[in-house]
Amino acid sequence: MSAAPPTWTPVPTDDGSYTFYSETFQETFHSREGARQEAEQKYVQQLQIGTWAAQRSPLRILDVCYGLGYNTAAALESVLAAGEGHLQWLGLELDPTVPQAVVSSNLIQEWSPPVQQMLRDLAQTGNHQSDRFQGQLLWGDARQTIQEAIAQNFQADAIFLDPFSPKRCPQLWTVEFLQLVARCLAPQGRLVTYCRAAAVRTALQLAGLQITNLPAPASAFAHRWSLGTIAAWEPLPSLSQAEQEHLHCRAAVPYRDPTLQDTAEVIRQRRDREQQQSELESTSAWRRRWGLQADP
Repeated sequence: MSAAPPTWTPVPTDDGSYTFYSETFQETFHSREGARQEAEQKYVQQLQIGTWAAQRSPLRILDVCYGLGYNTAAALESVLAAGEGHLQWLGLELDPTVPQAVVSSNLIQEWSPPVQQMLRDLAQTGNHQSDRFQGQLLWGDARQTIQEAIAQNFQADAIFLDPFSPKRCPQLWTVEFLQLVARCLAPQGRLVTYCRAAAVRTALQLAGLQITNLPAPASAFAHRWSLGTIAAWEPLPSLSQAEQEHLHCRAAVPYRDPTLQDTAEVIRQRRDREQQQSELESTSAWRRRWGLQADP
């Protein structure tokens, strides 16, 4: 007897937009400070998608963990507002009930009509074709569907990397998975993620990418020393001294999944063993030296 599909209840966030809470991963899909705000500020504005699309039309985007579709919706809104350019898009998503629930819950109403139609089409058929957007959504474990993207020789100008947190979903932050993601990044492309974890930054570097941070505002709490990470093949601005040292403590031991088939628990246990055997500085000592608080 098959399990009943999950029920997705809209959860309000501080900017007036809504997200969902995942019982499986024990996290919301977006920051409680603002779901739409997160998509716009951490992904679209950081890469200046609207301007970039006009310069590189078509602009190719790979959305890893499509979820509610907000990152892609915000990207298309930016392109539409710019008045020129269009997107060629590929998305990866495990659970089709999530985008379907966005439509059935009418969470698409805050977007413009063309973007609403895109969200409907992707939720219903996994495809959308219009003058400004051509997209395909691949369903299933991203560790396998990323290989389909590679087989298509999809070279993204922008990659949105947005899985659940490494502690909850380590299988999509491993060295092996990010090496595959990197193969989809164009020579002058940019990868952006909300994640600033040292383990993830180390994995991106092991994939051959350069990294820099999304700086936190001066008013941020002490534990918010960065809002995320940008990666590219090309040289990027250097990390701060504190962040460079972060990559030399035990927090920087990466997640590994040699067969791309291990469970989250097996991946966590493998990293725990490697950390226990490591002679790197403790992460708590690094935090004390820089006066940084642990994440709440």
